[in-house]
Amino acid sequence: QVQLVESGGGLVQAGGSLRLSCVASGRTFSNHAVAWFRQAPGKEREFVGALLWSSGRLSYADSVKGRFTISRDNARSTVYLQMNSLEPEDTAVYYCAVRNYYYSQSHYDYGTWGQGTQVTVSS
Repeated sequence: QVQLVESGGGLVQAGGSLRLSCVASGRTFSNHAVAWFRQAPGKEREFVGALLWSSGRLSYADSVKGRFTISRDNARSTVYLQMNSLEPEDTAVYYCAVRNYYYSQSHYDYGTWGQGTQVTVSS
């Protein structure tokens, strides 16, 4: 069973950057889809992007394409979310999640989640 821990959130001004980390423990990533979601107050959890660990295939939500980038460090069993050109609308708690084999854009399809990390973008 994979356990996930996110880190890297914080307060940043609009236009700034942050890099979030999602570290796996208990079991390393293998045939997993590792996804990032975010949830703003009063809103449903929203798909941000995902990585298929075995192939390296990436997918992003339209709202973050060109601004956010997912990458990985195999040796550290870590997935990163590099966030550039941040906007106040990006303010949310960011979560990573895993499921087997293929990613889904629905948070209901993921059974393993990290604790989340707060990202606040000031205008």
